[in-house]
Amino acid sequence: MADKYFQALGRRKTAVAQARITTGGKGTITVNGKAFEDFFTTATLRYMVLRPLAEVGKTETVDVSVKTSGGGMIGQADATRLAIARALLKLDIALRPALKAKHMLTRDPRKKERKKPGKHGARRSPQWRKR
Repeated sequence: MADKYFQALGRRKTAVAQARITTGGKGTITVNGKAFEDFFTTATLRYMVLRPLAEVGKTETVDVSVKTSGGGMIGQADATRLAIARALLKLDIALRPALKAKHMLTRDPRKKERKKPGKHGARRSPQWRKR
């Protein structure tokens, strides 16, 4: 077991993911104590999470452990992707141009808009009656 690890945080909407990359691994990925394939069940979510590792060619050389909470599955997958990309950056700063070119170091700032007083939601107004 290698003792050197790099940790980073990723967020998306209300989802938060903490990724820990361990050098000298075999390419195993665990999310919340489960196997990666058991946690992210669809191929799209798996592809989204594996993209930073695949772009820099580290899929088989590092082990990844992720703790994620909040939000839904897509938000957690996107937060995990950002956390892994940031941890890879701590591992090797030379990977920055490759990750930045694929927009993997940019946090998605969109969040749910708050409800306003006098409205049903963020923008939905009560039904208007003329008479």
